[in-house]
Amino acid sequence: MKLKIASIIATLFLATGVFAGAGSSQTSLKGSYPIVLSHGMFGWGANDTNSIIGIMQYWGGLDDYLRSQGVAVYAPGKSALQSNAFRANELKTKVNLFMASGGYTKVHIIGHSQGGLDSRYMVSNLGMASKVSTLTSLSTPHKGSPVADIVLTVIPSWLMPYVSTALNALVGIVWGGNSNNIKASLQSLTTTNASAFNASAPNASGVKYYSYGSKVTVPDLIQHPMMGLLVPITGVGGVAKGQGLANDGLVPLSSAKWGTWKGSPSYSIMTTGLDHLEVSNTLYLGEPWFDVRGFWMSMALNAKNNQ
Repeated sequence: MKLKIASIIATLFLATGVFAGAGSSQTSLKGSYPIVLSHGMFGWGANDTNSIIGIMQYWGGLDDYLRSQGVAVYAPGKSALQSNAFRANELKTKVNLFMASGGYTKVHIIGHSQGGLDSRYMVSNLGMASKVSTLTSLSTPHKGSPVADIVLTVIPSWLMPYVSTALNALVGIVWGGNSNNIKASLQSLTTTNASAFNASAPNASGVKYYSYGSKVTVPDLIQHPMMGLLVPITGVGGVAKGQGLANDGLVPLSSAKWGTWKGSPSYSIMTTGLDHLEVSNTLYLGEPWFDVRGFWMSMALNAKNNQ
């Protein structure tokens, strides 16, 4: 009798889609080219065994979630602190190995923050345009970040070598690698250098470009403990640089727009916007505040539908 009751309950749950993502949703991304996730500054790859921080989740489980929906996902690590060009070469090497091992002809790229810039450089300047179907950037400072300008201005030139040496060494211990360069990383993200970078990395023919971004409406330190203090600073810097007040803590909303602008995630009235780390679900910071998986599914489906 107990077995019969259990069987009936299980059947009802399956019929209503409570188990396993309601059937067909498990294959929503089937038929899509593989997705490559390109992390930002101070980022790391999924299951990165070469670093201490690799035991934590930069993508907050989103790589596994997308896999569960029927698509192959690759989330490689790169130098945590380096120029766009340097990281682009690292990314190219790893993407080519991934494609060769899986027999893939093309991939989609989703780049968060600086990850969108190094991906653009890779596609435009390193002969990868024929291997990339779409390039989606999320909260990427295409027109630069005023925070990078401020940091490089505040630190005196005589002090920078000492700061760089100390920070590069620390990042090497925690993030891994011996090629970290904080100055090169910051210079790649300044509003001053953005125009030169955009001229050197124009959109490649045959690749479709999409962009998403977000903003914080109230910089409260409960929802935004890591980014709340930076929102006013980025806002003031954004206004001074002609990028506007709206920002996610590091990137002005206007700077995140590139190619076809797809907008921002939806969230409830109780949420005070979404910051730079919440939209990527880094360290699972986005999950309490919005439907992060639904948002990422929409980005992945947009890529698939336009491949």
